[in-house]
Amino acid sequence: MSTPEKSETELNDFPSPPEHIPDWATEAAKEWQRASEFDILAKAEEYTGLTLEIKYVSLPESVWGIHIVRGERGRICVNLSLPLLWRRFAIFHELYHLLNNTKGARFWSHTFVSMESIENRADTFAWAAVWPEWSEGDYADWLESAQ
Repeated sequence: MSTPEKSETELNDFPSPPEHIPDWATEAAKEWQRASEFDILAKAEEYTGLTLEIKYVSLPESVWGIHIVRGERGRICVNLSLPLLWRRFAIFHELYHLLNNTKGARFWSHTFVSMESIENRADTFAWAAVWPEWSEGDYADWLESAQ
């Protein structure tokens, strides 16, 4: 059985911003806002004690990013087909996991904490981190040309 082709509109269907970003997320994301990729990595390495890298790779359309930790090394893999703003969103989403969910999905899936809750918090943090760029339209011209 073949899967139906997705329209171009569906491929570029990105989430709308939340109506409200909670104070915890705004405060936690403040130091990451408008940070360069280098600064994100340097600060994240300081906080996690890991040697980190960001790689832009081909991932399935539904996967924006993943993070992998092996020993003292970590990697954030971001879907290279995403527009720049959404790449940054994916970086901050995965960064939240590196900073706050250090035991990994296998551990958390065996607790009373829902994975949906963990993912929602990571998304909320990511929205707070990219909010200045989103609200000021830093990538508006790129987003329009991608549609």
